Amino acid sequence: MPAVSKGDGMRGLAVFISDIRNCKSKEAEIKRINKELANIRSKFKGDKALDGYSKKKYVCKLLFIFLLGHDIDFGHMEAVNLLSSNKYTEKQIGYLFISVLVNSNSELIRLINNAIKNDLSSRNPTFMCLALHCIANVGSREMAEAFASEIPRILVAGDTMDSVKQSAALCLLRLYKTSPDLVLMGEWTSRVVHLLNDQHMGVVTAAISLITCLSQKNPDEFKTCVSLAVSRLSRIVSSASTDLQDYTYYFVPAPWLSCKLLRLLQCYPPPEDGAVKGRLVECLETILNKAQEPPKSKKVQHSNAKNAILFEAISLIIHYDSEPNLLVRACNQLGQFLQHRETNLRYLALESMCTLASSEFSHEAVKTHIETVINALKTERDVSVRQRAADLLYAMCDRSNAKQIVAEMLSYLETADYSIREEMVLKVAILAEKYAVDYSWYVDTILNLIRIAGDYVSEEVWYRVIQIVINRDDVQGYAAKTVFEALQAPACHENMVKVGGYILGEFGNLIAGDPRSSPLVQFNLLHSKFHLCSVPTRALLLSAYIKFINLFPETKATIQEVLRCDSQIRNSDVELQQRAVEYLKLSSIASTDVLATVLEEMPPFPERESSILAKLKKKKGPGAVSVPELDDSKREGGELNGGGDRGPDTAGMSASNASTPSPSADLLGIRSAAPIGAAPASAGSLLVDVFSEAGPAAPSAAVNDDGFLSSAPPSEDPAPPLPEADDLLNKFVCKNNGVLFENQLLQIGIKSEYRQNLGRMYLFYGNKTSAQFASFTTTVSCPGELQQPQLNVQTKPVEPLVEGGAQIQQVLNIECITDFSEAPLMNIKFRYGGALQNLTLKLPVTINKFFQPTEMTSHDFFSRWKQLSQPQQEAQKIFKASHGMDTEVLKAKLLGLGSALLDNVDPNPENYVCAGVIQTKGQQVGCLLRLEPNAQAQMYRLTLRSSKDTVSKRLCELLAEQF
Repeated sequence: MPAVSKGDGMRGLAVFISDIRNCKSKEAEIKRINKELANIRSKFKGDKALDGYSKKKYVCKLLFIFLLGHDIDFGHMEAVNLLSSNKYTEKQIGYLFISVLVNSNSELIRLINNAIKNDLSSRNPTFMCLALHCIANVGSREMAEAFASEIPRILVAGDTMDSVKQSAALCLLRLYKTSPDLVLMGEWTSRVVHLLNDQHMGVVTAAISLITCLSQKNPDEFKTCVSLAVSRLSRIVSSASTDLQDYTYYFVPAPWLSCKLLRLLQCYPPPEDGAVKGRLVECLETILNKAQEPPKSKKVQHSNAKNAILFEAISLIIHYDSEPNLLVRACNQLGQFLQHRETNLRYLALESMCTLASSEFSHEAVKTHIETVINALKTERDVSVRQRAADLLYAMCDRSNAKQIVAEMLSYLETADYSIREEMVLKVAILAEKYAVDYSWYVDTILNLIRIAGDYVSEEVWYRVIQIVINRDDVQGYAAKTVFEALQAPACHENMVKVGGYILGEFGNLIAGDPRSSPLVQFNLLHSKFHLCSVPTRALLLSAYIKFINLFPETKATIQEVLRCDSQIRNSDVELQQRAVEYLKLSSIASTDVLATVLEEMPPFPERESSILAKLKKKKGPGAVSVPELDDSKREGGELNGGGDRGPDTAGMSASNASTPSPSADLLGIRSAAPIGAAPASAGSLLVDVFSEAGPAAPSAAVNDDGFLSSAPPSEDPAPPLPEADDLLNKFVCKNNGVLFENQLLQIGIKSEYRQNLGRMYLFYGNKTSAQFASFTTTVSCPGELQQPQLNVQTKPVEPLVEGGAQIQQVLNIECITDFSEAPLMNIKFRYGGALQNLTLKLPVTINKFFQPTEMTSHDFFSRWKQLSQPQQEAQKIFKASHGMDTEVLKAKLLGLGSALLDNVDPNPENYVCAGVIQTKGQQVGCLLRLEPNAQAQMYRLTLRSSKDTVSKRLCELLAEQF
C-alpha cells in the first residue's frame, strides 16, 4: 500500500474530532456539528473550485458525522469525484464514503460503476483492490449485473497480482450470496477450481471460500475440487511448521485453510477414486495422531488452532460414516475432551458425540463414556453443556442401558433448569416408550415424570400413556392400582388427575375387589380433586363419573347426587353444565343394557407416528435433530410405537363400536428394524396411536373375503398404479416423512431429505404378518415424459426375504435433471403363502422437493413479481378451502413446501408470500408465491409466478390440493 504523505494528516479533521470530544452536552455537540455542516455546504457550493485535499477532508468530516448517527444529505457527488483522483488517499476516502453512505438505489450508482470500471481496467493493483472492496461492500444487484462477468476474468488471469486475486475471489463470493442468478461461472469453473493449486496460500484461502459456496449450490460442476482439496490438505498436514512459515499460527500450519478444506470436503460423498480416498484417510489419521501429541506451546491460541482442525476432521469423518476405525478413534478422542477444563471443548465434544452415537460403527464406543456424561449432567455449571449432555444420553440410549439413562434423567429433572425441562420430559417419555420391555416400568416412569415435572408434561405425553394402557391388557390392572396410589398424595398435579380420571373410569373395576380401593373410595378420591381442577379436567372427571355408574351400579345414587347439585347443572361453563345434565338424564332413563353399550370400554387405538417424537423435533427446530432416528435401523432394535397430536376425546369417553385393527409394527425408523433372520416381534407387544396428524392407512389394492390381498394374476407385468396413488402422493407434498402405504400385509414408511437438486429417500418395508415374504422385489420406473432425462433415480437392491414381523430398508438416490410433472412409479412384488402380490405406487417425488428458500425484502419481492408479468409465467387458481383456515397450519404447510415464508412483505397482513429457487441440474428456476385467503367466503386465491411456465403450472396444481 502506498505510504501516506506528510500533507495527508488532515489537521482540520483532527481539530473537528477534538472539538466533538470536548463537548460537554448533546446540545453542544449538535451545535458544533451543524456549524461544521454549514461550513462544508458553503465550501461545496462556493465559486472557488476545491482541490483534492480539501474535498477529501470535507468528505471525511461528513463520514465522521454520519458515523456519529446524524443524517447526511449532501456530499455524495464530491465523494464520487474523488474516485477519479490518481492519489491513493483521495480515492480511498471516496470509496470509503460510497461504501458506507451510498445505498443500492442511489441515482449515482451509474457514475460509481463507471469509476469502478476505470479502476478495474487500470491494472494498478492498489486501485483494483479498492474497486473490488467497494463492489463487495455495496453488493447491490446493479453492481452484480455490471461486474459479475468481469470479476471472474480478473480472478483467473495469469497476470493478476495475488493480492488482487484474493480481493476478486472474496468480492465474487459476496456477489454470489446476494445475486446467485447473476453470477454464472460457466467457462471459468475449471480455472477457478485450479486456484486450489495456487502457490500463494492467501489466494488459496480466499478461493476456497468461494468454491465451498459454489459447491453447495452446484456440487456436480465443482466435483473436480475434491481431489485438489485432498492434495492441498495432504501437503499442509504432512508439512512441518517451518515449511509454511508465513502461514503458521502458533506452530500450527495454515489452520484456517485446513479447516476450510475439511469443510469443503463435507459437501461431497467419500471420493470414489481409491488413491484419493486413501490419501484423505491418511490425512485424517495424521490429524488424529497430532491431536495426541504433547502441545508445542502452552498458549491458548495454539490449542485453539489445533482443536479447530481436529473438530473439522471429526465432522468430516462423521459425514462420511464409512470408516469404522476412524469413527471409533474420533469417539475416543472426543471422550478425552469430556473432562477438559475448557467449557467450550466439553460442549463441542458432547455435540459431536451426539452425531457419532447414531452411527452403527461408533455407537458402542460412545456408550463407554456413559458415566462421564451422566456426571456432566449432574455437575456442569453451564446450562448449555448440561443440555448437550442430556442430548447425548438420549442419543446413546438403547435397550441395554435404557433404565439407567431414564433414571438419571428423571433424577436430573428435579433440579434441571426451567429452560430445558420440557425437552427433557419429552425425551424421557420417548425413551421410556421406545425401550419398554416391562410396561409396568413404563407406567411408573411416566407417572413419576408427571409427579416431578407436571407443569412441563405436555398433553401428548399423558395422552400417550393412556393410549398404551388401553392397548395392553396386561398392564391395565397395574396402571389402575399405581395411579390410584399416586392420587392419594396431598399435592397432586392436574395432569395426574387427568390420567387418573381416565384410567380409573376405564379400568377401576380391576382394583375394586380390594376394600382399600372400593368403587366408592375411588370416586371420593377423584371427586376430592374436582374443585382444584380447570374446566377441561372437570369435564373429563364428569365423564369418568358416568363410567363409574356403568362399572359400579352401587355408586349410582352418590354420583347422581353430585351431578344433580346446582354447581353442576347450573354451572356457568356451558360444557360442564351440558355434561352434567346429559349424564344425569342418561343414568336415570337408560336401561342397564343401553348404558353398558353407550359406555363400553374404549377400543384399542390404531397405530400412527409418535406425536411425542414429532413434538420433540418441532421443538428442536428444522435441521436440528439431537439423534437421527433414521439411523436407528442400523443398530439394535428398540420398541417405539407411534404417537400423534390429538388427545383422548374427553367429550365422550364412551367408546364407539369400532373394531380392533390388527396390530402392526412401526416402520418409520422411529423404532429400529428387526434384523433379517431375527425372531419376529410379538404382535401383542406393539403399541398403537390414534393421535397423529397422519391420515388413515391406505386401503389394500384388492381385498378378498378374508381381508387379505387377493393373488395377482400369473402375469409378471407390473400392476397399474393404485386408484388412491394420487391421494397418497398429495399427502407428501408438504412433508417428507410418514406412512406411504398400508394394508393388512404390508406397511411402507418413508423418510426423505433433499439438498439442491439431489435427494435421498429411505423406504421401510414392514411385514405385518407372522409368515415370510419371499421373492421380494421393487422396481422404479419413470412414466411418459419422465423417460426423458428429467429425473434420475438410483435404487439400492433390497433383501429378497422379509421375515414375519420384520422390516427391511431401501435407499433411493434422486437427481433432478430438469423440471418435471409426473412422479416416478414403484412396483412391489412378493410372494405371500405362495401367491404373488403385485402393487404399484407413485413415489412422493414432486418438483417442490428441490426448492431452496430465498429471503427477500418487500421491495425486491414485488420488483421481481412485476418482472415475471408475462401471461405464461403465471398460474392462478381460485378454490374453496377443503380444510380449516388455521394460520399456524397454513404457515407449516407453506414452510413444508420448501420455499421461504416472507413476513411483513405483502401490504395485506392476511396474505402469505413465499420465494424460492427450484434447483435442477440444468438450470435454476426462481419462483414467487402469493396465497390470499378469504376467511369469510372460505376461499383461496393462489398465484404462482416463475421464470418457467411448466413450473408455475405444476406448483399451482400441487398446492391447490393442500389447502
